Amino acid sequence: MRTYVFPVELEQDEDGRWAASIPLLPGCSAWGHTKEEALQNLREAAQAYLEVLLEQQGSLPEDDPRRLGLIR
Repeated sequence: MRTYVFPVELEQDEDGRWAASIPLLPGCSAWGHTKEEALQNLREAAQAYLEVLLEQQGSLPEDDPRRLGLIR
C-alpha cells in the first residue's frame, strides 16, 4: 500500500466550524466542529476520492513532485 502526503488548507469559519481541503485534489474537502474532526473527515474524504480515481483511471498518480506543485 502506498502512502500519499498532500498539503492541506485549514481555516476556521465565522460560525466556529473548521474547513479543511486538499487543493491538489479538486473538490476534496470536509469540515468539523474541531480541527481534529475536520482533519479526520478530510482523511476519509481523501481516501474515498483516491479510491474513485483508482476505479475510474485504473491507477493512482505517481509520486511526481512537479505534478504535486512541490517543485517548479
